[in-house]
Amino acid sequence: MIPSHIDTWQMVEPGTLAQARIAMPALGPDDVVVKIAGCGVCHTDMSYFYMGVPTIQKPPLTLGHEISGVVIGGRTDLIGKEVVIPAVIPCGDCEICRSGRSNRCLDQHMPGYSMGIYGGFSSHIVVGGRFLCVVPERGAIPLEHLSVVADAVTTPYQAALRAEVKAGDVAVVIGATGGIGSYMTQIAKGLGAAAVIGIGRNTEKLQAMSKFGADLVICQEGKTKKEIRDLVKAYCMKMGLPANHGWKIFEATGTKPGQELALSLLSYAGKLIVIGYGTEQTGYMLSKLMVYDAQVIGVWGCPPEHYPGVLDMCLDGRIQLAPFVETRPMSRIAETFEQAHHGKLAKRVILTPDF
Repeated sequence: MIPSHIDTWQMVEPGTLAQARIAMPALGPDDVVVKIAGCGVCHTDMSYFYMGVPTIQKPPLTLGHEISGVVIGGRTDLIGKEVVIPAVIPCGDCEICRSGRSNRCLDQHMPGYSMGIYGGFSSHIVVGGRFLCVVPERGAIPLEHLSVVADAVTTPYQAALRAEVKAGDVAVVIGATGGIGSYMTQIAKGLGAAAVIGIGRNTEKLQAMSKFGADLVICQEGKTKKEIRDLVKAYCMKMGLPANHGWKIFEATGTKPGQELALSLLSYAGKLIVIGYGTEQTGYMLSKLMVYDAQVIGVWGCPPEHYPGVLDMCLDGRIQLAPFVETRPMSRIAETFEQAHHGKLAKRVILTPDF
């Protein structure tokens, strides 16, 4: 039965949350009502809430774009299906979508950003059914854990596709212990990279990543960019891998130091994929790209057609979710936001409705 209302936590204005009850919107012919199982807390939410990054829909609105749940209304062929809602929902019909880059559709919708007042930190959400990712048999994996597939897992997967990660590659992940970097590490290894090198600031977390795809971990604290580059080169030489060319570098921190380190590692025929979002400007001599014949590529979300492949990697164990997530009741949203903003979360938090 479709409820007449949606319970939600709204951003009244940047920095302010309030619980609210809003009307269930009218359904279009393709629409479904999803009862939310979980919604992941993303760094992008913090950018909207604390850093003043504008949303298309002005507050009050509900944030949250990493959503999994169960269809309870709307299209009859989808009722009862467990689904992951893409964080970036394209129109599917424009020239960009037809070119295979629907993740950057100019008419896209994103829960918690440009889909009216509706987002994932709610009891329910109404979305179009066309691009939903239906969850197959998931075994013991909780449905709420699959919410992070919508962004934290599919975005690095898209980054790996754009980098053309293949067997024998050297992949360097900056921010390898973060919410996106930890999955980037696993994905690169799962796609066949010969060496995945994880770089970060927390020694304990870095060592843990050795169990999840990292062949070498480097703590950057107290090290210069040159020292880090020399460590990567020495490892590659030791393993008989390219020591000065062809590296696939993934910047997942969104910080200026992370971006500067990534650019310092970019060399001959290499690719730098920018995944993390930040607001600081970073300087670079663009002529180096010409000299190196290198590329810098930005990644925004992931086309919905790639979601089933990512889900398969999660279900067959190539991507582990449970070690990197923590579930909390949604009533702890204010506390969780504050901890996320100050970098005090050990894992990516998934909020589960408890209205």
